[in-house]
Amino acid sequence: MAATSEKFRWLVRAGFAARGIVYLLFGYLALGTAGEARDGQSAVFDYLQDVPLGVPLLYVMALGLLGYATFRFMSAIGDIQHRGSGTEGAVKRVGDAASGVAHLFLAYASYQFASGAKQTSDGGSSGEQMAGSVLAMDLGPVLIGLIGLGFLAAAGKQAYNAWTGDFMKRVSAGAPSGIRTAGRVGHAARAVVFAVIGWSMVQGAWLAQEGQIKGLGEALLSLRDMGALYTLVAIGLILFGAFSLVVARYRIIPELGIEGLKPKF
Repeated sequence: MAATSEKFRWLVRAGFAARGIVYLLFGYLALGTAGEARDGQSAVFDYLQDVPLGVPLLYVMALGLLGYATFRFMSAIGDIQHRGSGTEGAVKRVGDAASGVAHLFLAYASYQFASGAKQTSDGGSSGEQMAGSVLAMDLGPVLIGLIGLGFLAAAGKQAYNAWTGDFMKRVSAGAPSGIRTAGRVGHAARAVVFAVIGWSMVQGAWLAQEGQIKGLGEALLSLRDMGALYTLVAIGLILFGAFSLVVARYRIIPELGIEGLKPKF
């Protein structure tokens, strides 16, 4: 079990690092050429596909993002982060599940780009394409609505973290001192984007129209007419990427145990 726990920790750390690269480059693309950021994370994978050693990095990122998604699903189902079974804990675990779904799609997209299946937005945005497939299912609108609520819950949690800096309790004391500030700004930026994504999903489920649903790129670009807010959120996402890269080293990762996969802090 000790060997399994160590492998699990390294996989999750790779996931935090992959998440950091995605947000860092996405914020950079959004500040540089907003049009390139429309496809969200796919724009990042497209960018990496054409740089030296980009393809091996995409494979590593796919594995890391899969590990991160697994970590979030285990948090939602096995409560490995001690969220609890009360109302607050349940909301946090719904947010974990939504994060798991989002990063599972990211892992798949990263793998597709690594294998040469470059995605385009010719048939609509990535959010629309995914949502259209889900909405076609019998319970698709219900599922999209629940995921949307999960994103809204996650947005609330991000805002709470930005205000309190609560995320630092799961970061080692040896982390650089400036990481708290970067993390607070980054969580605030994610709160804004997650709220836009979640609300668009709830609207899309209510109206059964995939065109209402926004991915990360569409959510950020919907703020473009707000001027300074768009720039601040883009910068915040860059800082969140930097925060994630540092946290990949200093995050306290739960040790897998036989008693309900509980962490031993």
